[in-house]
Amino acid sequence: MGISSFTALFFVAYLHLLKHPSGPVTTMPQIWLDGRIPFSPLALPVYLSLWVYLSIPPTLMTRRSEIVGFGWRIALVCLIGLLVFWFWPNAVPPAHVDWARYPGMGFLKGVDAAGNACPSLHVATAVFAAFWIHHQLPTLGLGRRTRWGNGLWCLAICYSTVATRQHVVVDVLAGGLLGLGVAWLTHPVTSPHRTHRHA
Repeated sequence: MGISSFTALFFVAYLHLLKHPSGPVTTMPQIWLDGRIPFSPLALPVYLSLWVYLSIPPTLMTRRSEIVGFGWRIALVCLIGLLVFWFWPNAVPPAHVDWARYPGMGFLKGVDAAGNACPSLHVATAVFAAFWIHHQLPTLGLGRRTRWGNGLWCLAICYSTVATRQHVVVDVLAGGLLGLGVAWLTHPVTSPHRTHRHA
C-alpha cells in the first residue's frame, strides 16, 4: 500500500510538470552514441520491466524498518528529479518515428511524452535498485552469477530508454549518476554514519 500510494503521488507531480512546465523547455542534445543505438520496439518489454525490477529490493526485505528505509531513499531520488524538472524543464528531440506503426509505443508516447527527460528517472531508479540488490544477494547465499544477472538487467533497462526513444544518452548518464549517488550516500552499508558507528 505504501509503494502504491507513493507511486500515485509521484505520477501526479510528474505528469503535472510534464503537461505544465514552469518555463521554456530545453531540448536535450544527442551525442555520437545515440546514433549507434537504433530504435527498437522490441525494447519496450525491457523498458516496462522496470516496475518488476523495482519491486525486488523490498520483496527481499523481512523487516518493516528496512522497507520504510528503502522507500524514503528511493523517494529522495524521485524528489531530486522532480526538482530538476521544475527548475529546468527539458525534453528529448523529435525521434522522427511513425508511432502509428507501433501501437504499444504509441500508447507509451501518449502517456509519457517527451518531457521530463534529464535526468532519466527510469534509469535513476533502476540504478538505485541495482545497487541495493547487489548488496542483498550475498545475504541470500547467491553468488557472482546472480550479481552479473542483476547488473545485466539494469543495463538492459538503461539501454531500452534510448532504444525506445524515451531518452537520449545524456539523460541516461545523468540518471545513472543520480541513482548511484543517492544509493551510495544513503545505503546503510556504505553511509558515512554507519561506518563511523562501527569504527
